[in-house]
Amino acid sequence: MSVYPIKLTPVSKQIIWGGERLRCDYNKAAPFEKIAESWELTHRPDGMSVIANGAYCGDTLEKYLNDHPHAVGVNCCGDRFPLLIKFIDAEDDLSIQVHPDDEYASQNETDTGKTEMWYIAEADEGASLIYGLKNEISRDGMRDLLTGGSADGILNKISIKKGEVYFIPSGHVHAICKGALIAEIQQNSNVTYRMYDYDRTDKDGKKRELHISKALDVIKHRTMDEIDSLRFGTSPVRRAAFDGCEILCDCSYFRVSKVTSDSSFTFNADHTSFASLLFLEASSIAVSCGCESVEVIRGDSIFIPAGSGEVHVTGKCEFLISEI
Repeated sequence: MSVYPIKLTPVSKQIIWGGERLRCDYNKAAPFEKIAESWELTHRPDGMSVIANGAYCGDTLEKYLNDHPHAVGVNCCGDRFPLLIKFIDAEDDLSIQVHPDDEYASQNETDTGKTEMWYIAEADEGASLIYGLKNEISRDGMRDLLTGGSADGILNKISIKKGEVYFIPSGHVHAICKGALIAEIQQNSNVTYRMYDYDRTDKDGKKRELHISKALDVIKHRTMDEIDSLRFGTSPVRRAAFDGCEILCDCSYFRVSKVTSDSSFTFNADHTSFASLLFLEASSIAVSCGCESVEVIRGDSIFIPAGSGEVHVTGKCEFLISEI
């Protein structure tokens, strides 16, 4: 049977700023102590989801979708799976960075551009983000600051708290700072241009590569109204919103909704798109569709094939639904 709730095994990533909360609080496993990122839905050569249950247990997501191409839905165009979904745990500050749009990436990279959304799953007291620039600055002025080893004076640093949502369109300068654990929904791309990395060195004493020229090429200055317009630029071909959920983002690349349920939640997965369920809180939860059911715990990622019909989530939980 091709239609059932598919539990995915995450791909863990070790990066110098990672922490221990994904292992301790979100049930992630890795052969290393600190987990920076847990890729929960991934279809990439540098990280591929593996199915953990049911008839296709042990198969990669790539194999499953090759065998069942209808499972992505008719909204998914092209030959690339559209999304990459992660948990990110920042025990230290991430680099100041920016991502290109599709046009720039097509001319300069072998990947797509990258627009993303952050949901703050956990935030220590005093946790913050870098979210854009305080003021516009010339290319030469920005280059002088970055090559001089500082950009503090122009970075917009904001305090954050659990449950907040931040939309990061391509070209928007940003960084996760220490003390934040986020769920990230993004275009299926791994192109990041580091602008500044606090002069850190890796275990071999080497500084990580910076990409200042490319970053300067792609930075875009947008107002908050312009960002919100992109965040809720609803696609005319997308299905109606699910009853009983809160839409967090509805941009041209993905729609993300949040569900908080005390007992049960039901939605219809039609032929237009797959649905990815990412569980932020879960206690004695079951997800069922296609006459099959799977138990889930906090941190689990469930792939619902397009055309699955009614999907039932039973038990007290909080989760994100991502779709195209």
